[in-house]
Amino acid sequence: MLAMAFDRYVAICKPLHYTTILTNPVIAKIGLAILVRGIGLMTPLMCMVSSLNFCGTNIVSHSYCEHMAVAKLGCGDIITNNIYGLSIAIVVVFLDSIFIAISYVQILRAVMGLSSKEARLKSFSTCGSHICIILMFYIPASFSFYAERWSQHIPTHLHILMADLYLLVPPMLNPIIYGMKTKAIREQVPKLFCQKGT
Repeated sequence: MLAMAFDRYVAICKPLHYTTILTNPVIAKIGLAILVRGIGLMTPLMCMVSSLNFCGTNIVSHSYCEHMAVAKLGCGDIITNNIYGLSIAIVVVFLDSIFIAISYVQILRAVMGLSSKEARLKSFSTCGSHICIILMFYIPASFSFYAERWSQHIPTHLHILMADLYLLVPPMLNPIIYGMKTKAIREQVPKLFCQKGT
């Protein structure tokens, strides 16, 4: 999401320099940074969970192996798991949100400076879809992270729904949202459904 916000910033605030700023090596470095960050943050979680002793049930109350759901199945003390997982959630969400907000403040300033109403609407449309995806990721993700740790009164099915929502919906909607903005795709999709025999 942060990389997408940077992409939007460059596309709107520095459109003439887009191809010189976001070259293939820069894009590769951004991708590598995302990969290293993910591995660096998640590896300690896996090590902590794998070091726990499990003596009771082994059924995770999620549709995937969510860290705290697995840690709660352990017989030992999980305070380290809880603190590290919560710290990572706070730092990642907070830092990403700060940088995304800075990006969008700069974009808003650039868009408001445009003389053409059509150009402003196009910019807002592009950024609006990205903001929706960001909100659809960060709000359910935050709910899932914090509710798993503190709220024992929220039904299990709601925990599962929120976790699945932030993991599945944004990646599923991204190609649809951005694909439908492409003129060639908008023209071809109706033809696909209107073929003979369909």
